[in-house]
Amino acid sequence: MNFRTFRFILFFLFISPFCEAQEGLPIYSDYLTDNYYLIHPSMAGVAHCAKLRITARQQWLDQDEAPQLLTASVNSRIGDSPSAIGGILYTDKNGYHSQSGGYVTYAHHLMFSRNEIDLNMLSFGLSAGFIQYRLDESSFLDGQYDPIISGINQSSANFNIDFGMSYHFINTYVHATVKNLLKNEGVNNDIEITNNLRRYLFSVGHVFNTSRKELTFEPSILAQYEEGTNETTLDFNLKLYQDFEKAKMYFGISYRRSLDGAIDFNGDEIKGQKLQYITPLVGISYKQFVFAYTYSYQTNSIVFSNGGFHQFTIGYNFNCRKEKYHCDCPSVN
Repeated sequence: MNFRTFRFILFFLFISPFCEAQEGLPIYSDYLTDNYYLIHPSMAGVAHCAKLRITARQQWLDQDEAPQLLTASVNSRIGDSPSAIGGILYTDKNGYHSQSGGYVTYAHHLMFSRNEIDLNMLSFGLSAGFIQYRLDESSFLDGQYDPIISGINQSSANFNIDFGMSYHFINTYVHATVKNLLKNEGVNNDIEITNNLRRYLFSVGHVFNTSRKELTFEPSILAQYEEGTNETTLDFNLKLYQDFEKAKMYFGISYRRSLDGAIDFNGDEIKGQKLQYITPLVGISYKQFVFAYTYSYQTNSIVFSNGGFHQFTIGYNFNCRKEKYHCDCPSVN
């Protein structure tokens, strides 16, 4: 192995932890804070209110250049029609990588029930948008020359689309979405795993009643598959809702587990480990305002830092219609 090849391997190993910033809008646990529209375009306009949500995520508060994510989304029905529109803006910084992007969404909702009291609805959604990728290589060379490193701040803009379907039947829901349908060149177009960012999402959940009318609980599962890296992760979620006269609170916990592990060489011993997150969350809605907080703890043995994944969400509901459906379905009613 010559020196140039060795330098390239070191460069790839160094940069690979930051490649997640070049995946489009990252998927954390913010969808559980009353914002399924962030990951499923078919959820635009499902609720009886138009929704505005702003989320900020900060990792490793004690570290410089730590990953940061800021999203702003809005979605609403178009009058009394079965159609809806939405939009998402976001910026994501992760080490030397950063990206910003925007999507617009059109969704259509088909009612199968005879009236709007019984919820039986199939929804389709399509999002299209542009993503601006940036890679700052200005500090890589430190006065040295390497032909594979430009030493500049690289930038590339790409267009991509997401498509999804949702089905609601009384208290049960199912979502399926394909994100990043098109291949993106990004700023690492010589690496196949950053060229194919296609991701498949599947969600299912049900809201259960309890002996207390104002108390319900909602288990759900989210499965993700990344085509470029052949990685699969599962989220196991549980939320508990408590209704008050003018407010609603929920408490929840999410457990994320990767089905694909990494190998750790420790002397003569070879160990494997799989990505694991535990995320407690709490949220409250008062009149038309929403506030939520999540904290993620990474349980892997070999990590940069186990904790410090803080996420805040604030929201505002407007143009609300009268609740129509006889169901315990928080994302709709």
